[in-house]
Amino acid sequence: MSDLDFETFQQVDIRVGRIVRAEPFPEARKPAIKMWIDFGPEIGERKTSAQVTRHYTAEGLIGRQVVAVVNFPPRQIGRFMSEVLVLGLPDSDGEVVLLAPDHDVPEGGRMH
Repeated sequence: MSDLDFETFQQVDIRVGRIVRAEPFPEARKPAIKMWIDFGPEIGERKTSAQVTRHYTAEGLIGRQVVAVVNFPPRQIGRFMSEVLVLGLPDSDGEVVLLAPDHDVPEGGRMH
């Protein structure tokens, strides 16, 4: 692993958003969920998909806050355009657990 200078780190725009819509993504190669996330008035709503079906259902994600990188270029995943990268950590089985603040914070808040 190489060192990263602080200026480079600051270029990664990591924000909090609230999932306002979620649905299964059966066309994905691995089980996944499509999510529409509200990042507040500055950024607005962005969509993404994530392989999080082990710990989450589409219905259970609605209303949750999540942390995501919002300044990656959009990425085509099948017929779905992913606009942000939600962040998570692997559990002991390698399944994704989403990162989220432990208290509600305003949508669009930038990590620092």
